Amino acid sequence: MASSNFAYYILFLFLSSILFALQVSSTSRHVVNNHKGFRLSLKHVDSGGNFTKFERLQRAMARGKSRLQRLSLVANFATLSSKDETNDVKSTIHAGNGEFLMQISIGSPSESYNAIMDTGSDLIWTQCKPCKECFDQSTPIFDPSKSSTFEKISCSNKLCEALPMSSCGDSNCEYMYTYGDYSSSEGFLASETFTFGKVSIPNVAFGCGNDNEGSGFSQGAGLVGLGRGPLSLVSQLHMSRFSYCLTSINEDADSTSSTLLMGSMARDDYNNIITTPLVKNPTQPSFYYLSLKGISVGDTQLAIKKSTFSLNKDGSGGMIIDSGTTITYLEESAFSLLKKEFSLQVNLAVDDSSSTGLDLCFKLPSNTNNIQVPKLIFHFEGADMDLPAENYMIADSRMGIACLAMGSSSGMSIFGNVQQQNMMVIHDLDKETLSFVPKQCDEL
Repeated sequence: MASSNFAYYILFLFLSSILFALQVSSTSRHVVNNHKGFRLSLKHVDSGGNFTKFERLQRAMARGKSRLQRLSLVANFATLSSKDETNDVKSTIHAGNGEFLMQISIGSPSESYNAIMDTGSDLIWTQCKPCKECFDQSTPIFDPSKSSTFEKISCSNKLCEALPMSSCGDSNCEYMYTYGDYSSSEGFLASETFTFGKVSIPNVAFGCGNDNEGSGFSQGAGLVGLGRGPLSLVSQLHMSRFSYCLTSINEDADSTSSTLLMGSMARDDYNNIITTPLVKNPTQPSFYYLSLKGISVGDTQLAIKKSTFSLNKDGSGGMIIDSGTTITYLEESAFSLLKKEFSLQVNLAVDDSSSTGLDLCFKLPSNTNNIQVPKLIFHFEGADMDLPAENYMIADSRMGIACLAMGSSSGMSIFGNVQQQNMMVIHDLDKETLSFVPKQCDEL
């Protein structure tokens, strides 16, 4: 009898130790099934490059112009498809690249990667072994054979049907994403455990790219799409809200980091918040469109036609907010009015010889960055955004210039990340709103 009781006691200790180990393991990894939320740091793609302020701006603008061209191609393709009623093909061109990197871990055991945060697309993807063709990246390429939680997704899965271009190989869902500069990613759709900081989330669908070409992704090992479509991280985790806070381009990119907040971490209970509705574009459902009603320079509201920033019935026009485009690009007739009014109100000589790549620069008085500039207010529906001067004028006393950080576009307008810096930008997908809160983003 004594030996039997002893055996039960040993069994009890054994089971208790297993239960305790499971609890410790679960706590240490914070495996989250209800996806309450998490916080991540974002690094600028030029972090560690030891660039001057204007060098960072010029590099970012070069990427931004490439992205503008891609986004315009996306919009134009969607518009042409909508006009052809017999054409049910979805857009197969995507924005790609970006300005901010987020660190994620994939697999079990997990491997860490830097991926581009992209609010202009949906698909999450990374390079995978074995490679037919892969671009260079700073971390080892993900090897699915070494993960115990990797699983390919079948062609019958709804997420496979959500891909703009897919095919079926051995009953597995295969994808191809092409970008406006002929970069592309091709592979198969799979599910895997993703870890964001200390939060691990199983069964996240992503593209496992084993044929990746072009120069558009050299900053990271892939992309994390935060768009409005079903394949994006936001949609897959059923998180109705996310926000980011981007540090100033004037700050040292090597010593500061921006912040991404997902789910419940993305608060919206601020006193000084302004909110505007998100607009839906059926031909381009992933983008975050805003309703811009007008622009004021100083006390002068520009005589911009009401239709200038309107989203047209065929899906053309409109304005999107985008984290991956550096400066704001306004439809060319609106930008022409803005440029003219700024030239009139800034009491400085225009510098036509500037090599910055910006359309409007002024000659600075010697040894000063302190200049008087007019207010710039964007009149969104229900929200007047009075921008801080550093969010639209960039000065450099060594170069002797101050420039307006905006440009012109044809068709679609884009509200860029320089204009969003030092603001908490809150996307609420349930309420279908976008909110702005002034913040010192390097102090969060």
